[in-house]
Amino acid sequence: MERRIINPWTWQEQFGFNHGHEVTGAERTLYLAGQVSLDDDGNLVHDGDMAGQINKSIDNIETVLSAADMALSDIVRLTIFTTDVDLLLKNGAGFARFGEAGCQFSQSLIGVARLAFPELLVELEATAVA
Repeated sequence: MERRIINPWTWQEQFGFNHGHEVTGAERTLYLAGQVSLDDDGNLVHDGDMAGQINKSIDNIETVLSAADMALSDIVRLTIFTTDVDLLLKNGAGFARFGEAGCQFSQSLIGVARLAFPELLVELEATAVA
């Protein structure tokens, strides 16, 4: 598999994402459902805590990827849904885990009125290739 990053500009570097990924020769594509701050039994954790919900959502992404014999570095697309963009930006240190894992993805950040459960502050949806 080969991945070619497409960035006709450089301004996105300060935000840690890429405008496009061209993937050729991939054998597998995994489309992850939106991952939120739920524990293994489906119970909400980190109620009211944006940083905690971000980290738990990333943990859940890693769990799904691992079950598919993939890793964070295989993600090519990440969509972030949040009920509070400003709060997410202030508490987004957990997203550094993607960069530390060598993950370079195309990204969208979308503010929404609410998520599936009113207590949820963030939901992460990803696509991975291997």
